[in-house]
Amino acid sequence: MSNYSLRAAAAVWVGMVFLATAQNLPRIGYVFPAGGKPGSTFQVRLGGQFLEGATNLVVSGSGAQTVVLDYAKPLSPKEFSLQKDKFKELQDKRTAAFPKTFQRRQTGLTNSLWTAADERLLAEVKKKLSNPPDRKANPALVEVVTATITLDPTADPGDREIRVSGAYGLSNPLLFKVGQFPEVTEKESKFSKAATETAVTLPATINGQIMPGDVDRYRFHARLGQRIVVTVAARELIPYLPDAVPGWFQATLALRDARGQEVSYADDFRFNPDPVLAYEIPRDGDYSIEVKDAIYRGREDFVYRITVGELPFITSIFPLGGPADAPSVVELKGWNLPVNQLTVPARAPGRTVLTVKKGDLVSNRMTFAGDLLPEVAEQEPNQTPGAAVTLPVIINGRIGQPGDRDVFRVEGRAGQRLVADVMARRLNSPLDSVLRITDATGRILVMNDDHEDKGSGLSTHHADSYLAFDFPSNGTYFVHLADAQSQGGPEYGYRLRLSEPQPDFELRVAPSTLNVRSGAAAPLTLYVQRKDGFTNAIDISLSNAPAGFALGGATIPAGQDGVRLTLSTPVMLGRAPVNVSLQGRALIQGRAVVRGVLPAEDMMQAFIYRHLVPAQNLAVAGLGRTLGKGGGARLLTKGTLSIPVGGTASVEIDAPALRFSDKIHLELSDPPEGITIKNVTSSRFGSQIILQADPDKTKAGLRGNLIVNAFTSKEGGAGTGGKKRPPTATLPAIPFETVKR
Repeated sequence: MSNYSLRAAAAVWVGMVFLATAQNLPRIGYVFPAGGKPGSTFQVRLGGQFLEGATNLVVSGSGAQTVVLDYAKPLSPKEFSLQKDKFKELQDKRTAAFPKTFQRRQTGLTNSLWTAADERLLAEVKKKLSNPPDRKANPALVEVVTATITLDPTADPGDREIRVSGAYGLSNPLLFKVGQFPEVTEKESKFSKAATETAVTLPATINGQIMPGDVDRYRFHARLGQRIVVTVAARELIPYLPDAVPGWFQATLALRDARGQEVSYADDFRFNPDPVLAYEIPRDGDYSIEVKDAIYRGREDFVYRITVGELPFITSIFPLGGPADAPSVVELKGWNLPVNQLTVPARAPGRTVLTVKKGDLVSNRMTFAGDLLPEVAEQEPNQTPGAAVTLPVIINGRIGQPGDRDVFRVEGRAGQRLVADVMARRLNSPLDSVLRITDATGRILVMNDDHEDKGSGLSTHHADSYLAFDFPSNGTYFVHLADAQSQGGPEYGYRLRLSEPQPDFELRVAPSTLNVRSGAAAPLTLYVQRKDGFTNAIDISLSNAPAGFALGGATIPAGQDGVRLTLSTPVMLGRAPVNVSLQGRALIQGRAVVRGVLPAEDMMQAFIYRHLVPAQNLAVAGLGRTLGKGGGARLLTKGTLSIPVGGTASVEIDAPALRFSDKIHLELSDPPEGITIKNVTSSRFGSQIILQADPDKTKAGLRGNLIVNAFTSKEGGAGTGGKKRPPTATLPAIPFETVKR
């Protein structure tokens, strides 16, 4: 990073004028229990960091009211020692005030030596000492907020988001579920770790936490012939743990009969780490569920929700999609299903969610795709010489048995580009596809097993295949599709698109929570998933945002996979979160295309792997008003700043001028190599930042945004101990390009 020290006497803009970020952003690592039933009031605990001063919980959707009850944090060894000394001092004072033992045992007694204020202080010290130092505690989970949640009887079941709001702002979101069944929450004994069984009545949702070495057991009664389904939500609740391998809580599930004999076991559901099992009860009696971590790990964020009963559960659908402009009949397979097929009406292109209801019970969700290209159904046998298809086409098929492979014959022209794109794993199919294209002699011309889709934020195995291939000459070619592990079965469905390129894009924005002062700016990162060779620039805009919000640097340059930009807020932004939506607009083959921007959390798994995990809302919360009458700084330099390679360019800012007693450090946040701040000077309207491009490190044609941060301390963003410190201010993004001098 580059930096420039600016003395207070210059009286130009400073970070304090448009303070944009909190120094310690609140973050939650778990919520327990992670859900509840409509019409109930229950207590929850949320563990994380920088949660002091929590005032309320924010639950997305309607029908939830919350009240914060308590905040607790273990004392440091030094704090604990000081509190012990204070406790002894107060005890001695009380002893002197009440020499008789029976008086000291009574509370609320006061006299001239021991006042009501002394009694309250003693109670506070006792409470603090109840949280002694915990050297084994995870710093990211050590602070705990306790609250009550009341769900209205009319609250819609489904997935919500929960955040903590407080003195440091609004936290990241976690998944919070509104369920269908009576809820049971495990109660750990403080005095014994011996395994016990908790009795539950079906149907039920069970909430629990797994600590190191824990095995939790739940007993229920079932009758002959019942088809009991048990589902676990664990990794679903907290998708990635940054400091654990494999990076999530790996729950295992066992079902035992009255004799303790294991009758069913699951440690996943196909490719999903969260286990599901189904069991037909052979005789009346008691049965028990046993849940634990696969290798007996555990801690507070190993949270689970088990749902058990005669649940409708869809295991597969076929086809996985259909034409968007016409109805589709879908075959269903699963357990306790009231029907074996559904009719999906015509709809807009894209993905939709399918469920079925059995009485009042709603099944799990399955994803169904829709497109406007011509569609055909695979017809067996089609291994040799291959079924002829006409481009463009989407083929709905399945690898029906182990060792099966499907072959499709296409006629190609020299120089024509063919895209072969498999949608299977992304639509809940267990197929691990592999694609090959051969010529008429059987010679393999190109092949692909796995192709990463960065838009699939929960995937750790991108099992769907993708090929873009230019036919070398006119002739007949063959597209081969199989399972990479030679597996197969009725559930191994796929959608295979064979077409010329269909350019398109998807957008993500992170983080999904912004804390910013009124009238200030804060940085966001836009990510684009470019499809089928799409390279055009994408303009980003606000969609139905309240007045006063504005984007800075709101263009993703052509060919780039993302950009950092800024969101400026209204001068009167309050602390209550505001949900903001973004959209991207681009020209594709001369046609304007608009796509929504999905909020996401940039999460790390197992120390290194990063994932953009989808969120429901981009929530913006105010941290109070800026200092100074003018609010945040504005860019007076319009358009894209051209920086000559080997030269300089200046950008002018309209920023309020105040007098300061210390230095301010300006830094470019993660700039391209060779772009630095050369100088900052006063100007007629505020200040100028002079930027330079090093000719030895920079080439002409570089485009993007420059993010300028301000720090009010001598160390700037470097911080201490090698840790990066948060800035006290962020300027609106500066669009730039490097040009020849």
